[in-house]
Amino acid sequence: MTPELPSDVADALGLLLGTGDATHQALRRQVAYLRISARCTCGCGTTYFGLDADAVPAAPSPAGTVVVAQAQLFDAEEDWIGEVLAFARNGYLTWLEVCSITDSPLTLTDALRMLRSSGVSGTSGDHD
Repeated sequence: MTPELPSDVADALGLLLGTGDATHQALRRQVAYLRISARCTCGCGTTYFGLDADAVPAAPSPAGTVVVAQAQLFDAEEDWIGEVLAFARNGYLTWLEVCSITDSPLTLTDALRMLRSSGVSGTSGDHD
């Protein structure tokens, strides 16, 4: 196993992969084996992972790079301001991305606050 992920990254993955879906279950088992290979320098919280593919099996997922989980982010006025996405390549988690459509970038801390306040757990990006 590798050193633990920072809590903000682990929490975001936990929220995004919180469903009972077989793919999400398999991806959650990978979290303990992830290591950070890089983080975006703009401060948004986007994080790139490394993983020893021999340590844990691949999740059932299409070949190539795909979005395996996402959640839209809304401000206090319920305007869409961005999203958080988890990506996998060939069944292995590869990165967590924080996207902002506003002039000021969203941080992972901002995203987590919004996800928790909206009760997100393993969303496919739908918003009520």
